[in-house]
Amino acid sequence: MTDTGIVGVILAAGKGSRIQPLSMSYPKPLLPVCNKPIIQHQLEDMKSAGINEVIIVIGHLGDQIVARFGDGASLGLKIRYVEQHETLGIAHAVAQLENIISTPFLLSLGDIFIVPRHLEDMVTMFWQRKAGAILAVKTDVPAAIQRNFAVVLHASGTVTRVIEKPRYIPSNLKGCGIYLFDLAIFDAIRRTPRTAQRDEYEITNSIQILIEDGFPVYPAEVVEWDMNVTYPCDLLTCNRRQLQRMGLDCLVAPTAELHPGVQVRGSVIGEQVKITHPISITNSMIFADVTIDSGKDLRNMLIAPECAIECKQE
Repeated sequence: MTDTGIVGVILAAGKGSRIQPLSMSYPKPLLPVCNKPIIQHQLEDMKSAGINEVIIVIGHLGDQIVARFGDGASLGLKIRYVEQHETLGIAHAVAQLENIISTPFLLSLGDIFIVPRHLEDMVTMFWQRKAGAILAVKTDVPAAIQRNFAVVLHASGTVTRVIEKPRYIPSNLKGCGIYLFDLAIFDAIRRTPRTAQRDEYEITNSIQILIEDGFPVYPAEVVEWDMNVTYPCDLLTCNRRQLQRMGLDCLVAPTAELHPGVQVRGSVIGEQVKITHPISITNSMIFADVTIDSGKDLRNMLIAPECAIECKQE
């Protein structure tokens, strides 16, 4: 039992095929935002919300995640790992945990970078309202809602419908990939059909079943900013956003070795990076362990040890 009576769950098993070539070397949750893996941001957010025990569901290159965080002691957490052998949707991944979890749980998707705002409010709301589920939501534009799921409310403030990737937008509330579930969600998941649209077991269908079973589901506006990290250049956007949030123009890891003439603007440079020429680096991100031995300036670039990707100026 944790301090809040709630455990954390992070789904980190996906292959991330659309973010290739990065996904060939990294599980998506280990991709860095301001020199810290996406999943580490989530782990720290959970700890800040009073959660001390986290289960990470791993799959593609999951050994890297285990090697990075181990038992979680370095973060002041207790971390366990569960391997998902088939990726058949969020509901399918959560179903793997039914015999492991005995308390309500806060679920986060490991490939979404989220800047939360008072995440602990979800926990407070859950207990105070005796909820079946709390959904993290954000008021957003139609295009963003179409990439996620729409949340429709009753006049009383409870959730009446959730619609996965809607073509026609029924509300301006977007579901953001953080959920707090009571154990009744497992009953709903067992009755969740595989969809024709994506041939997966969608968690939104499970939530709708939970609602129809009479369990109250509430929205919580606890997300300041979020991005599904789907394509390589999404990662650069996340790094720029996080720099702004930190009030920094740039971030250079202390172990990086830069030529004295290097100029860095709006960029993040990782650990053990070596830059041997007096170049200008603007609106770019350089992964750990990269050596740049060219005199060419860098602008709007994402550079990993295995590849260099040019991103369009936003």
